[in-house]
Amino acid sequence: MILVTGAGGKTGQAVLDALAGQDEPVRAWVRRPQQAQGLTCADWIAGDMRDAPLWEAACKGVRALYHICPNLHTEEVAICQLALDAASRAGVEYFVYHSVLHPQTSTMPHHWRKLQCEEAIFASGLPFTILQPCAYMQNVLAYWPSITGQGIYPVPYALDARLSLVDLQDVAAAAARVVTEAGHAGAIYELAGPQPLSQTEIAGLLAAALGKPVAAQRVEWDDWQADARQRGMGDEAIGTLLAMFRYYDRHGLVGNPNVLGWLLGRAPTTFTEFVRRQ
Repeated sequence: MILVTGAGGKTGQAVLDALAGQDEPVRAWVRRPQQAQGLTCADWIAGDMRDAPLWEAACKGVRALYHICPNLHTEEVAICQLALDAASRAGVEYFVYHSVLHPQTSTMPHHWRKLQCEEAIFASGLPFTILQPCAYMQNVLAYWPSITGQGIYPVPYALDARLSLVDLQDVAAAAARVVTEAGHAGAIYELAGPQPLSQTEIAGLLAAALGKPVAAQRVEWDDWQADARQRGMGDEAIGTLLAMFRYYDRHGLVGNPNVLGWLLGRAPTTFTEFVRRQ
């Protein structure tokens, strides 16, 4: 059996969908029972990942664990250790961790926490694979009403910042391959999209695919923060994301697509292909 944690989020759901055609049964861990509705697996467990006894139940009978921690969780390192301890006690044979591209960047707290998790995985003695995806192309969909209705692609960092956006469906397909076939233990795979695009270039590709003008527009951080608070985002998450925006301003987030292409057995999805699919 394969256990997929964080299965209620968009990443977890994509991984479950990619595993749906496999012969091995899958168990999903969701935060709330209602999130289990519509999942592509019948076996699920619900609860907080900080609940140590729940890890024991979740890992029972599990061969491989695909661990996705809730996004921006301040206790990710402690949760990862709970997962590793429970997996070791349950005799889990293989631990796959959903990390992030360039976790070495200490100025982005959520990246740095994932690096600490990776170190804990090394120390656990469990056979492991670590996947390090870039930001998803799907993140652009959060601005879809503005893009399609007003022709504006709003971003809270420099318009010339380059990101190697990756299609979540490609990431999920690679995850499904890694967790179900032999030969990946001990690997750390960077999963980056094929084009390091500036935000202006993304707007241009959106315009070409949609057949209408689209312009990238910088959102000032004070305006972004006010909107985030209105939507109920907490101080910790706001601070973490602002740190990410500052990093993107200076450095972008650029990776190489070769490893992802090898895992997929084809070229990774381009941004234009992604938009056309929408």
